[in-house]
Amino acid sequence: MSSPLDVLARIRAGRGAPEQPGERCEMCSEPIADEHRHVVNVEGRQLMCVCRGCYLLFTDSAAQLRYRAVPDRYLALPDCAVSRADWEALQIPVGLAFFFRNSTLDRTVAFYPGPAGATESELDLDAWKAIVEADPRMGLPAADTEALLVRLPDDDSLAPECYVLPIDSCYEFVGRMRLLWRGFDGGQDVRRYIGEYFGTLAQRSRVVPP
Repeated sequence: MSSPLDVLARIRAGRGAPEQPGERCEMCSEPIADEHRHVVNVEGRQLMCVCRGCYLLFTDSAAQLRYRAVPDRYLALPDCAVSRADWEALQIPVGLAFFFRNSTLDRTVAFYPGPAGATESELDLDAWKAIVEADPRMGLPAADTEALLVRLPDDDSLAPECYVLPIDSCYEFVGRMRLLWRGFDGGQDVRRYIGEYFGTLAQRSRVVPP
């Protein structure tokens, strides 16, 4: 039985040099539209732009493959069990971060935005385990391809916002923040963008109740 990589090899062998300008699939060189899908190179921790055909080769989440397709689901987790004390135990210096399961490292990693882009934070694994045990929804993101995005409000009377979203959307969010960032705290444009982004997430996400 042919593996997905065998199929890709045959596709590449049957194609000549690209003739049309524009963005192309990073696997088979097929032209792709501006709006396209992505797969994750699990070992290299890289996103690859792909055509629909190549994307479909890697949608089996149970298969042990070097590449994994990034799904297109958005989930809202209202009343998520993340307190200020939990956040301090995670040792994340700002009130916004995303978490994903790195299958190569076999652990959950965290990133938070800043003027240089996404900064990785070493998690206290016991603290993270306690959060997931308190709210199993926090473990919903698929390894390598989905992230848990959490925003902790400055006002302790307000509940934290938690979403499961595609990893490419998360990196796009942080990348856009980096372009807008001004000064120490990001400035007004970043704050406005964060509000707009979370508003969009609320509209497109399916609610998963506690």
